[in-house]
Amino acid sequence: MIETAEPRPAQRRARLLPPLRATLAAARWFLYSDIQDERGAVARYYRTDTAQLAPVSTELTGYTVAALVYLYQRIQDPACLEAARRAARFLTRTAWDPALQTIPFELPDCDGARLAYFFDLGIIARGLLSLWRVTGERELLDAAGAAARSMLSDFGNPPVQHAAIALPSRAPIVPDGRWSRSPGCYQLKAALAWLELAEITGDAALARPYDEFLAAALEDHAGFLTSESCSERLMDRLHAYCYFLEGLLPRADRPECAAALGSGLASVQERLDDIAPAFERADVWAQILRLRLYCAALGVAPLDLSRARHEAARVRSFQYRSPDPRLRGGYCFGKRQGKRLPFANPATTVFATQALEQWRDYRRGVFKPSISELI
Repeated sequence: MIETAEPRPAQRRARLLPPLRATLAAARWFLYSDIQDERGAVARYYRTDTAQLAPVSTELTGYTVAALVYLYQRIQDPACLEAARRAARFLTRTAWDPALQTIPFELPDCDGARLAYFFDLGIIARGLLSLWRVTGERELLDAAGAAARSMLSDFGNPPVQHAAIALPSRAPIVPDGRWSRSPGCYQLKAALAWLELAEITGDAALARPYDEFLAAALEDHAGFLTSESCSERLMDRLHAYCYFLEGLLPRADRPECAAALGSGLASVQERLDDIAPAFERADVWAQILRLRLYCAALGVAPLDLSRARHEAARVRSFQYRSPDPRLRGGYCFGKRQGKRLPFANPATTVFATQALEQWRDYRRGVFKPSISELI
């Protein structure tokens, strides 16, 4: 039997405060682990076995802008807001290429290749908008709009025809079997940037490509998971498929979107449980917990309380509790056969921190399903 529940009464809130310690630790990790450099740029991950940082990632820097804004709003530490501003300035003043009118994938260029990704640009635009909502700086809104225009002009009319382009030629990158190099339903998460800009600017024309993308994603999403037979690669696809489900949330009141959210949650849960003993990703646990909370709050599906507890516990198990400041408070990317993989990952830390904070809010009876807040 599925156990469901409404939020707990306010008088029991005191019991539910401990997850904030994990949030404070995550904030300190972003601020003091050196995952963000002096320019504001953020590395894709820190390798615990070699003590080395991966190259700077513009996508991860975009995620980190949103994460630091969220952390600032939760714990009111001005250092988080200042770090968010540094990350945003790196994106708007260093990563943005004025000649090409876009933002490359990694800086410096990875393996000599210059690429730009549709998905990354959407994440960057949404990160900049999250900071704009707090500071009102025009530079942020302008840069988010420029990134959104690049998404429209460089990747084909929605639905997007390709996932990545080569720079400076803008030639499409031929898919190579990796979901990240192929167009697909997961890109709906990035298309949220168009919808958010439409709401902010009042330009209804910007919402049209999101809805066109939505219609196409609803038609072809079913094959995204069934097309992969390798269990480890399927776990990676679960992460991407959750992006699709997150992208549906603004239209959760539509029957077809609610149906896709309900069936999608069930599909992710079934496959996650099947694969996790051999290989599990912390971000998938965090994403499904966030989705479960949003779907309950939006009236899509009642919350399976016992399942949410399990997912929150799995998320917590990935946080580093180490004397090493390069690790302490961050979250490990994943586990294989129950053993942590050697990656302290900013994106994983973003999703895990927000999932646990939103779970905490739900238990306190104060959770609000804000789409713009969903990192």
